[in-house]
Parts: sequence; structure tokens; C-alpha cells
Amino acid sequence: MFDSIRNNSKILMGLLFLLVIPSFVLFGIEGYSQFEDKGAVVAKVDGQKITQSEWDAAHQAEVDRIRASVPNLDPKLLDSAQARYATLDKIVNERLIARASEKQLLVTSDQRLARYLQQDPSIAGLRGADGKLDMERYRQLAASQGMTPEMLEARVRRDLSNQQVLAGLQGSVFATQRQTDMALDAYLQRREIQLKRWAPSDFAAKVEVVDADLQRYYQDKSELFRTVENVDVEFLVLDVAALQAKINLPEQDLKAYYEQNLQRLGGQEQRRASHILINAAKDLSAADKQKARAKAESLLDAVRKAPKTFADVARKNSDDTGSASRGGDLDFFARGAMVKPFEDAAFALQKGDVSDIVESDFGFHIIQLTDIKLPQAPSFESMRPQLEADLRKQQAQRQFAELAETFSNSVYEQSDSLAPVAERLKLTVQKAQGLTLTPAAGAQGVLNNPKLLQAVFSEDALVKRRNTAAVEVASNTLVSARVVTHRPAAVRPFEEVKADVRQLLIQAKSAELAKAEGQARLASWKTDPSQANLGGAVTVSRDQAQTLPQAVMDAALRADPSKMPALMGVDLGAQGYAVVRVNKIVPRPEVNAQQSEQSREQFARLWGQAESQAYLASLKAQFKVEMLAEKPQKMGDLAAKKP
Repeated sequence: MFDSIRNNSKILMGLLFLLVIPSFVLFGIEGYSQFEDKGAVVAKVDGQKITQSEWDAAHQAEVDRIRASVPNLDPKLLDSAQARYATLDKIVNERLIARASEKQLLVTSDQRLARYLQQDPSIAGLRGADGKLDMERYRQLAASQGMTPEMLEARVRRDLSNQQVLAGLQGSVFATQRQTDMALDAYLQRREIQLKRWAPSDFAAKVEVVDADLQRYYQDKSELFRTVENVDVEFLVLDVAALQAKINLPEQDLKAYYEQNLQRLGGQEQRRASHILINAAKDLSAADKQKARAKAESLLDAVRKAPKTFADVARKNSDDTGSASRGGDLDFFARGAMVKPFEDAAFALQKGDVSDIVESDFGFHIIQLTDIKLPQAPSFESMRPQLEADLRKQQAQRQFAELAETFSNSVYEQSDSLAPVAERLKLTVQKAQGLTLTPAAGAQGVLNNPKLLQAVFSEDALVKRRNTAAVEVASNTLVSARVVTHRPAAVRPFEEVKADVRQLLIQAKSAELAKAEGQARLASWKTDPSQANLGGAVTVSRDQAQTLPQAVMDAALRADPSKMPALMGVDLGAQGYAVVRVNKIVPRPEVNAQQSEQSREQFARLWGQAESQAYLASLKAQFKVEMLAEKPQKMGDLAAKKP
């Protein structure tokens, strides 16, 4: 089918044009919206529908987010029924909170939005040395999320409003020390235990196996000896780093770039000033404002007669409490840091000058310029490495933008080889062997991108041996791969894995012998507890497991306090068998005031989360949430139903 589309794309475009345009005429755009709305409804929140397509899109976004943070996670876990249902539950909770925010008329003011955006690290990093926001980079940040700056700000405003729904509830939670102690005493209960283990390695010498046993084990456990599907590939990478290395920069271009950016490289002129402020708010009456001005003029006359007394006058009279104690000193500042009337006056003064009365929204200022720090322009030679790096990067980014479409189109149109594309764009065809759908733990590099691996292991690439589409594996990095050799998953021949089979079978039989010995000793010790030969006593708790297996910890903590000392056996599977005796409960050690307060705060946070879940449950009832998609059963529930 894909071959037909490739070979007859122009004909198909014509047919689509003839079919789609008349359908708009007959049904209208609204008709298409109705068709789109026919997606299966999987949930409803206050009558609003959540469709299957919305669920699918949200889950794919969630999968992409998790894969980006945990690249080695098994993709099957993310696509399980339980994981998908968790995404639907998340969508429902978000819709619930949004509806509650609307009903409670919770809004985010412009001031709060601006304050949040100023504090956001991803946006703060876009500010230049002068503190101004680089609007081009800001637009790029929004575009990387598929939005305009206006859309990004609207989303942030909506999120901040929604956060208020649970913020009040979580912030009001208070846990007393007694409540905290009761909960932690139960959860972190300490118990004294003694332990005896039987390791499989102690019984390995007693195990005898023959070829018939090996053959039988190999047949029964054949999946243990199955190889992982893997491929050898050729691939091309188009990225800014590779393009940068090929760029030659003429000397005149470097000097021109240096001269164009000299002011930026040298920084801004900074000025240091002191001031005396007499407060006069905007809404002050005309008479009171005149009194404030008169006071400022009186102080101005005083400092002009004795400029050296400026600091003393500021300490005694300035209404700016932040600077008055320092004699009015405001330290160095560049343009854009002060309100405009103040800035204009300060940058018009000569060093040592005192200004006239300057009126701003804060009141009346008297300014004394105390110092000037002129920008120091670095020399061309000292800046050469940075200039070369900046200019080379800029040119490489422009080249990448120009070549990205050519690269994407070429690997698709000439899908039977990467060589023509490599030759055309002067790229190097690289090779890799043993590539698997799930990359090895800690693997790095462009070939470990989940989207690219999905493309490499698609039918089009594996069976038809076509180039994959160009995949953006990182910012300004496109990759296309081509399968050279495909090795399907298969059970390795017996002779090839015979040594592994022998080792695994001996381990399994050794574990069985260890278990049998442990169970026999347990039965004997229960009959005559005085004969129990256990190790020394140790104290364990959930936060101090003493490197014990989890199964041992679970057994020790499940023991009934009313029946101590309690003797029990624990099957450790491949690690053998253990007998544990729980002797008694040990009181928790006293904690200092700081530790006690930290415990209380942590418990209050956990309690707040529980309160939030309870509140969401009440919202589901209030807004009539309907979960129409069937909730998948847990693995334990399924196992319980098996005959």
C-alpha cells in the first residue's frame, strides 16, 4: 500500500482535492466538526466529554515525558492498560480542578502572573545582562511547546488559577506532634529479630545433572535462552555541531561581527548615586503634595550649600528606609533598573553633581551622582575564541534551518539508500551494530532515541528496508537510519547455551535443596524451640532494613505482637530459604526538637495529599464524573480469579 502512495502521490492529491472540497460545500466545516466529535466518549466531567482521541493524545504526551526522563524504561510498561487508565484519571482530575476553579471564581491577577514568569528559571535565563527579556528567544521557547507567547501566558494563568483549588486545602493542614508520633511509631516500629539463612551455593556440590535433565530444562525454560531482536544499521546525522566544524570564517567577517557587537561585549555604562526621597503618593492631595515638594526644596538648598553633608541629610530625612541608613547610597545600576524620571536625571549628571528636584511615582528625589563605571570593551584578540564560536554557531543554525527540509525530503524520496543524501549534503554515513528496540541501561547517543528506535523497528524499515523518516532526536538534530541486517528474536540452539543451561539448572536445584533443609529445620525448631540455632539479635525497622531481603522484612513486620517470640519460615526463591524469629518490639529512640519538627512537617504534607485525594473524590460526586472506559483489573485480582 505504501508503495502505491509513493508512486502515485500526485494522482492521490488530485483525488483528495476533488473529494474534500465538494464535501465542504455539501456539509460545511461544522459537519466535519461533528464527524470529529464522534470519537468514543471515555469519560464525562460535569457533562463535558473526554474522547478516546483526547485520551490517546494525552497518554502519548505522558509517555514522551516519562521516556525523556527515564529513557531505559520498558515501553511495554508505559503502554499497559493500567498506565493508560492512570492517564485518563489524571485528565479527569485536571478537568475537575478546572471546573472547581471556575465555580469558585478563582482568578490570577496580571501582577501574580508577571511575578511568576519573572521567577520561572526557564524564562529568567532568557534575560540579558541589562535585565531585559530577549523576546525572540521567548517566542522560540513558546514555539517549542507548540504555542505563541500569548498562549503560553494564558496556560500559565489558567494553571495558577487551578492551583488555588487545592493550595488552600493543603496549606491549612496541621498535624499535632501527638498525631505524628502515633503514626510514625506504627510505621517505623522497631523489632528485634534473629535469622538463619540457607544459601543455594552451599548445596551446589550435592546436585547431579545428566544431559536428559539439561534437555528437559532447556525445553521447559526456552524463553530464558531467546535472543533479543536486533539490527545493524547505517545512519545519517544532520546537526548544528557537525555543520559548525565545516564552517570557515574569513578574518573580515570576524572583525565586522566584533565591531557590530562591541557595545554588547563591553557591557553597559553603570552609575552610582545616592538620593533623598520625600514620599508623595499619586493620590495625595494637592496641598499635601506641595508640602512634600517644599520640604524637598528645603533639603536641596541645604545639600547644595554643603554637598559633603548629603549622606547625613539622607540618613535623617529620606523616606527610603532601604537606603537612608547607608546615606542614601543606591550602589551601581545600569539603564532600565530605575524608574524613568530618576534614570534620566541620574544619567544626565556629572560625577559629584546634585540634581534638581526629580518627581516620580514614589515622590520627590534629590540625586547626587557619586561614581561612573564606563564599559570596558575587550580587545579583538581576547574575544576571538568567543567571536568564532558565536559566529560559527549562528551560521550553522542558519544552515541547519536551510538543510533540514532537504534532508527530510531526500531520505524519504530516495528511500533505498542514504548515500545520495550523504553525498548531496556532505555528510558521513555512520554504522552501528546490535541495535535493539529498548536501549541498554545508561546508553547514550542519537540512536537511543525512542522515536527513532520505533521507526527503525517498523515494518517499513525492517521488511522493505527503506530509510526511516528524519527524526528530531534533540534540538537541531535530525537522524535517518537504514536497516542493513535484521536478526529476529529466536531461541539459541541447545549446544550453544548448554553451559548456561547447566548453571541455571544447578542453581534451581540448589535453591530447592536449600528450601527443603530450611523447612525441615523450621519444623524441628517449632517442636523444640530451645534447639533453634539462629544468628545474633538485630533490630530492624522499615527505615533500617539492615540489608535484609524484603521478604524477610515483610515477614518480621507481619508477626503478631501478641504471639512473640514468633518463629517463621521465608521462601527467598533463587536466594534460598530463611527462618526468622521475632523476639520483641523495641521502643523508638528519642529524637531532638529539630528532628521532631521535620517529622511533623513531613507527616502534615502526607496528610495534605490524603486530604486532596478526598477532596477530589468529593468533587467527582459534585460534578457527576462518569468513567465510561472500563477500569483494568490489577494483576493480583486477575491471579485470584484463576482456577
